[in-house]
Amino acid sequence: MDAAAVDLSSDQLEAVLEDGEFGLYRIGGAANLTPARSALVVMPRSEHPRPQAIRMLENEHSLRDELDSAWAIRSLDLTTREGRAALVLEDPGGELLARRAGTPMDIGEVLRVGAGLAIALRQLHVRGLIHKDIKPANVMTDGTTGQVWLRGFGIASRFPRERHLPQPPEFISGTLPYMAPEQTGWMNRSIDARSDLYALGVVLYELLTGRLPFTASDPMAWVHAHIAGRPVPPVERRPAIPEVV
Repeated sequence: MDAAAVDLSSDQLEAVLEDGEFGLYRIGGAANLTPARSALVVMPRSEHPRPQAIRMLENEHSLRDELDSAWAIRSLDLTTREGRAALVLEDPGGELLARRAGTPMDIGEVLRVGAGLAIALRQLHVRGLIHKDIKPANVMTDGTTGQVWLRGFGIASRFPRERHLPQPPEFISGTLPYMAPEQTGWMNRSIDARSDLYALGVVLYELLTGRLPFTASDPMAWVHAHIAGRPVPPVERRPAIPEVV
């Protein structure tokens, strides 16, 4: 299937999520997909996207053979639709975790999702990859089976350890509310697998409390919060959370 181009010209796209400069869509019965099988499509929302946005789609497509469908949503094809780049992905049929964020989830369910995410990240890291953009919009879950899949590998890196130079916060790649301090480039520390674990902690905090550990009004404030801020203990926002959690 990876070798065959997927023709999207005649397919209707159903919007699933708008995430920054990208849109995520779901299609059904694309020409080169088996009957009764759907697919996901990631496309720039702008008709004239930044070159970096196209490179992100290319990077995600290039990693497809290093990912496993058991824990990641793999690319099927990098094609175009109406003149815009379109990354076609497997569709495991789950629900984006972003639809659950913002409201405290059942503690048992948070732990199940957290365990699934930890397993997926373990598999990713064993392959020498760092995701660098773990957030609810990049996690898909199946509430029935508890299965968890990662997506959004646009800035994932093959390097086991790398260092970013300081740059204006508005140009930092990734999603600031979930970003590890070293990933901002404003610390004298390399990025490695622990950067993904920091983001995982932010996601779990949000699922437990319905709120992010930090709030900020501009990019520089987000950077400062991650580097120097102390989050409110989750139990202060939700007293029912067991102390061990």
